[in-house]
Amino acid sequence: MFIRSRTRGLLLLLLSLASALAQSPKAPVADFQDVAEKAGLKFEIVSGDKESKKYIIETTGTGVAIFDYDNDGWPDIFIVNGTTLAQTPNGSGPTNHLFHNNHDGTFTDVTEKAGLRSSGWGQGVCAGDYDNDGFDDLYVTYYGKNRLYHNQGNGTFKELAEAAGVAGTGKEWGTGCSFVDYDRDGLLDIVVANYVDFDLATTPAPGQGTSCMWKGVPVMCGPRGLKSAPNVLYHNLGRGKFEDVSKKAGIDKTSGHYAFSISTIDFDNDGWPDIYIACDSTPSILYRNNHDGTFTDVAVVAGAAFNEDGREQAGMGSTVADFDGDGQLDIFKTNFSDDSSTLYRNNGDGTFTDATYSSGLGLHTQYLGWGTMFMDFDNDGWPDLLLVNGHVYPEVDKYKLGSDYQEPRILYRNSGKGTFEDVSNAAGPAILRKASGRGLATGDLWNNGKISAVITNMGEAPSLLVNQMSYPSHWIGIKTIGTKSNRDGIGARVTAKANGRVFVDEVRSGSSYSSSSDLRVHFGLGTATKMDSLEVRWPSGLVEGFEAKVDAINAIKEGTGKAVIASKAAGVAK
Repeated sequence: MFIRSRTRGLLLLLLSLASALAQSPKAPVADFQDVAEKAGLKFEIVSGDKESKKYIIETTGTGVAIFDYDNDGWPDIFIVNGTTLAQTPNGSGPTNHLFHNNHDGTFTDVTEKAGLRSSGWGQGVCAGDYDNDGFDDLYVTYYGKNRLYHNQGNGTFKELAEAAGVAGTGKEWGTGCSFVDYDRDGLLDIVVANYVDFDLATTPAPGQGTSCMWKGVPVMCGPRGLKSAPNVLYHNLGRGKFEDVSKKAGIDKTSGHYAFSISTIDFDNDGWPDIYIACDSTPSILYRNNHDGTFTDVAVVAGAAFNEDGREQAGMGSTVADFDGDGQLDIFKTNFSDDSSTLYRNNGDGTFTDATYSSGLGLHTQYLGWGTMFMDFDNDGWPDLLLVNGHVYPEVDKYKLGSDYQEPRILYRNSGKGTFEDVSNAAGPAILRKASGRGLATGDLWNNGKISAVITNMGEAPSLLVNQMSYPSHWIGIKTIGTKSNRDGIGARVTAKANGRVFVDEVRSGSSYSSSSDLRVHFGLGTATKMDSLEVRWPSGLVEGFEAKVDAINAIKEGTGKAVIASKAAGVAK
């Protein structure tokens, strides 16, 4: 899980220490409290042995999805669970959990009632309505066969992965996933990132291989030294059936990568969804959509495969937003410890520039980053960054290796000038709390314009971070409803204008680390009290303008807006 340049690593450490010394107590900018227990999120997330990790499968943790499974307008929470080595053979063990939003700040565990009790080495999750029946379904990745839970529309789910053709062989270890309509036929397809071709019977024990030592200490092996697994693309054929088109689509041409997280992004703004995959210990992948059912990995030529030194990193999570307000979607990626996270600024010409240090994000190299999301916590109109950290080696505590197994979260506030400031010390106790975190999903859980976060923690209960501070800023939420496009409008590009600013984002399933956030697009608007315009470019190609209310969640239905001439629509090729 690590590749290092010693000189760069020392420089990064010195910069991080200098930054830490320069920090002083700030006036509070947020008040994030962990209300998980009070809200009813009471269960332990299991991922192998707590005290030691013999195999890499015990270290990667699980993801979380925020989605509205019963269409009552209030986002619910689904959390993936793992198991232990002892519980693997007979299929017994902890279960995933579905929590129903009670609209009052609390949640009820409805796992059994919903038919979602299931055990195994769960990993990632993504949400989307693959059959366009109006109810969001779940795809859950595993070490072993993946699972597709079809939403029956009555509060229950039915597992249909084998029947649908998306279970996989059981040999691959699935991590991140995303529902995406890559061919724009109105049906959601599924892309799956696979980590390693893992076998407990043949994997060396700690210290028994070249990739089984870290800073002189015997640790679990991998991913180096283990066989990688190919990524998979399933094409939705309709009628509940999918076809593996990985080879036909060219997905299989990129090999030898340890893939972790997926973020879909139309990085070249041509109206066709592309796919970014953060990879551990290997170059990241950027699949460009060729408009003909095929993809080409352009990460190297686009400048999104390596950092600015031309080095591959140990990528974990990723998130997408227009951080600098130039109308182009940028990518942020978390990495292993002794390295910085990476911010790729979109140049608008099909390429990216590593803006990590110029933006002030080259800090905290001692932390090992996982889930991450852009989220405008104060609704000032500039997307901020939340990072979840946690080491993979419990041994770091015993041998004093310069890192802690449990690490704090990080909150960066966007200055609006292309830079970020670490405000973690002034953002409330839930940000500073230490845990070995992994998955992260964000959303407007109570429809009040305030973005909350759900975090999965290794060996303990999940966290629910709620910001108790109020702001005078305004906001807008957009729920897209496709008609010719897929029902969720996944892949739709939303462009809002207010107070001379342009706000851009896309409806996205799956991102962060093995997680899936609220499908509704959220923009903080700062002082703006009205919209100048709201435009949606649907996956079908239709571009429409809509009237929308500020400080409210607006349901936008395809075909009901004012059509915009394609040649005049932002980002639509003539």
